[in-house]
Amino acid sequence: MERITDAGPPSGRQRTLARAPIVLYRWGLGALLGRRFLYLVHTGRRSGLKREVVLEVVTSDTGSTTACSGFGTKAAWYRNVLENPSVTIQSGRLRTAATAVPLDVETGVELMSEYAGKHPKIAARLARVMGYRVDGSDDDFRALGREVRFVRFDHGG
Repeated sequence: MERITDAGPPSGRQRTLARAPIVLYRWGLGALLGRRFLYLVHTGRRSGLKREVVLEVVTSDTGSTTACSGFGTKAAWYRNVLENPSVTIQSGRLRTAATAVPLDVETGVELMSEYAGKHPKIAARLARVMGYRVDGSDDDFRALGREVRFVRFDHGG
């Protein structure tokens, strides 16, 4: 794995495009995006105001959904849920209260490896967006898993 840029969260036009799916959720059409995405409503750590973001789902089961902070600890949503773990999430048609639980680095390494094994092209594309170049090997994706952060949202089903 190679760092190709010191990428941070998107700004300007890229930020507008990245935030476009939020509108679908606000209009009640978020289910059109399926279960591949997670709409997260959280509280700003400084402002106390409602904040929204759409994330890619890494894993999901009956009682929890896991997402990745591709920009690691730089992402505002990640810092916000560390401070205020009570959130609301929606994936597919399910909208529910949840608790954000940050996962340890080794768990993140395993999750990144599993995700890349299932979705190698998407994982490589996401790595580029996050400022990394991967060669497609499990070792490279594991190294990437050490750089990004994962959060499990427990929602009880």
